[in-house]
Amino acid sequence: MVRDLMSFISEYDPEVGAAVESEYARQRRNIELIASENFVSEAVLAAAGTVLTNKYAEGYPGHRYYGGCENVDVVESIAIERAKKLFGAKFVNVQPHSGVSANYVAYITLVKPGDTVLGMNLDHGGHLSHGSAANFSGKQYKIVSYGVTPDTNLIDYDELRRLALEHRPRMIIAGASAYPRIIDFAAFSQIAKEVGAYLMADIAHICGLVAAGEHPSPVPYADIVSSTTHKTMRGPRGGFLMTNDEDIAKRINSAVFPGAQGGPLMHIIAAKAIAFGEALRPEFADYQRRIRRNATALATSLRARGFDLVSGGTDNHLMLLDLRRFGLTGRDMERMLDSVYITANKNKIPNDPENASLTSGLRLGTPSVTTRGFSEGDMDKIAELIYLAATDLDGRADYIRSEVDRLCAGHPIYR
Repeated sequence: MVRDLMSFISEYDPEVGAAVESEYARQRRNIELIASENFVSEAVLAAAGTVLTNKYAEGYPGHRYYGGCENVDVVESIAIERAKKLFGAKFVNVQPHSGVSANYVAYITLVKPGDTVLGMNLDHGGHLSHGSAANFSGKQYKIVSYGVTPDTNLIDYDELRRLALEHRPRMIIAGASAYPRIIDFAAFSQIAKEVGAYLMADIAHICGLVAAGEHPSPVPYADIVSSTTHKTMRGPRGGFLMTNDEDIAKRINSAVFPGAQGGPLMHIIAAKAIAFGEALRPEFADYQRRIRRNATALATSLRARGFDLVSGGTDNHLMLLDLRRFGLTGRDMERMLDSVYITANKNKIPNDPENASLTSGLRLGTPSVTTRGFSEGDMDKIAELIYLAATDLDGRADYIRSEVDRLCAGHPIYR
């Protein structure tokens, strides 16, 4: 199916088709270790390219501002009901176009511009939309940042509580973009209640793990839970929101449309519905367990080869390498690995001495390789290849590429 689609595009528009073909070849050739990426099923891929892209459907099922929405109403209702069942949430909105869109809606639902928000420091593992000065969150709200302890690199819940008591935020954000350990949503909830703050949980990275019970769920604790549908969820690129509060649910719906978006992307909502359906199957839970086991195996093998890992390891799908021992920056390592067909991304580490364009860290994740069928034994080989790239790229580049070719040939995507 994938090859047929690309052949059609290449025949119809050779310029665009060539770029798509090249990206397909890159994804098949490379070991993808970017923690926020994954490979969707062919069914999800097909749904994203359906005729539903033609339909405008402002509003919600049964309450649209356009005629002819009876079929897309069914699709969106399926997505909503499957997400509710998957996460045990009473109310779900599947229309946000992305994770940041979902987070923006959470902000305008719960707080007003100028209100104080307590979010995780970007350099300690937080996300841009948790208060970065370059993002809407840092421009429109008074941000107070919490972080990790310097000795363990774990979230400092005592300091979090102290900051909450001192600044009395209107909202506290629990969630991260580069934090490799379990997040204690119950502790966040207790602190939020103590200071009278709303609790927003962003599970974009750990969504699939939460769905499968491999990470504690914030749904019983948070006023709003935001997420993406890709990353560990293995769905299309998009966002969604959950709550157990009926009044907040109504405010979320109004904030999404007409507050923040116009017409929803019905083809992507169809792909979300399929991805939620896949996540309800027993094999999805096994897949999430394998993601965690692969991450643990990769972290263990990297440490055995002398790499320092922020917090010493991982409890979820990702890990953060501190490259200073090897005299490399994150940008250096990202480029070096890319030259031997291993894809990763530079990332800041806590108290990073390097600037954001360089960084001292490299973030690695196992969702994509687990989707391909890579095993814990393969993780040890990947760790070896990363070590060789860091220590002897000039001498071992051809060997690394040949081993990447061998591994990827044994685990093809979209056969």
